[in-house]
Amino acid sequence: MRVSWKDLLNQNRILGGTVVVALGQLGSSIAGFLRDTLLSRSFPAWGVVDVYYASFRPSDLLFQIFIMAGFSVALVPLLAKYHVEKDSAEMSRLLNGVVLVSALFFGALALVLAAIFPWIATFLVQFKGEELQLYIQFARIALLTNFLFVFGNAFGQYLVTAQRFWVYGLTPILYTCGTILGTLFLTPFIGAYGPIMGTLAGAAIYVIYRFIAIYRIGFRPGWKFWHPDLKEMGLLMLPRMAALGILQLELLVFDAVASGLPEGSVTVNAFTRNFQSLVMGVSGMALGLAIFSLLSQSAAKQEWNRFRIYMRKGTLFVLGLTIPGAIAIIVFLPLEIWVMQAQHAADVFSTCIILYAISIPFEGLNHLYTRAFFAVKHTTIPAILNVFNGAIAIALAWFLASRIGVASIPLGYAVGQALEVVGLVFLLPSGTRIRRAEF
Repeated sequence: MRVSWKDLLNQNRILGGTVVVALGQLGSSIAGFLRDTLLSRSFPAWGVVDVYYASFRPSDLLFQIFIMAGFSVALVPLLAKYHVEKDSAEMSRLLNGVVLVSALFFGALALVLAAIFPWIATFLVQFKGEELQLYIQFARIALLTNFLFVFGNAFGQYLVTAQRFWVYGLTPILYTCGTILGTLFLTPFIGAYGPIMGTLAGAAIYVIYRFIAIYRIGFRPGWKFWHPDLKEMGLLMLPRMAALGILQLELLVFDAVASGLPEGSVTVNAFTRNFQSLVMGVSGMALGLAIFSLLSQSAAKQEWNRFRIYMRKGTLFVLGLTIPGAIAIIVFLPLEIWVMQAQHAADVFSTCIILYAISIPFEGLNHLYTRAFFAVKHTTIPAILNVFNGAIAIALAWFLASRIGVASIPLGYAVGQALEVVGLVFLLPSGTRIRRAEF
């Protein structure tokens, strides 16, 4: 079957949508690497960089549990129900209710955490002295950034439902560019605060651009707080809260472990994970996002044969993209070390890259199969498996850190991802499973 360039860039098809999202993820990852390189060069001891990355974990924990748990599980399928009926007015009413309730709830949580943060910071990291004070201030700014993301991510789910992946992929690049510009132009004036203030500005641009995009395709803002679908959304998100909670707890523990190791360990883990995220962004994650609306629409119409066709194609695409990608980041290790100015930590950097590379195909399949569960509004099984994944990763990282150092983190991560995908494949609802004859 001949595939044209028009098909490859058609965001309303599986392949085209995946390519469009992948291009956005690639651009975002390139911007991320530029950001990391600038941070590494601007703060060569990596102490400030350690603090910068660690400071986002507490607010990310709240955001993922209480906000993205609902957005990622239920919002696209609920919006898809009205999208297939071409009812843009009801889509707007649902999104307005979700945004207003979520913003009020997260805003209240953020204010409380900002107030008590000086008293709980020492329980979250092992930083001391000036680094600890910087961590407290950065974490408060990160809370404001995530408050803006309540709006930005809600608008993003609307874009995914409408399959407007070009805008969806461009906005994270603009967000990262805020950090880059802050590092370049604000650091000479406000020192260590330059990057994080740039990040805050990037988040504001991210929200504004997405709002303009959804407004242009039919969304209309309003002040009605309640929508009947919010009850269903709340029930569907409960299992996902546990899953995202364990994921963010996993990252929080990873930083707690790394902050007690030699200086720069948090940064080594963050930098190597970013290379893994590059491959994930242009493969498994891109495909998962591109196919989610199609799976949700198939489930809404109860077209299960079509659902299985999408899953079969998705599985082949994930494996065909993630395995070569994993090999590539190992092959290009010397270049990666040079780009990140990590020559002084080359051995541990290389070990972490290899372990993260092993996790890539497993995580790619996890993105696809988790969204298959979400499309049919089954959220409990993925949540249980995600908690199991996180528990394994945390246990291995914690107990092996004293023996193999920061490499214990990607090792735990890879083992957890592999075990999760086995469970997802075998527990997918029977009517949606790919039959062997369909391959």
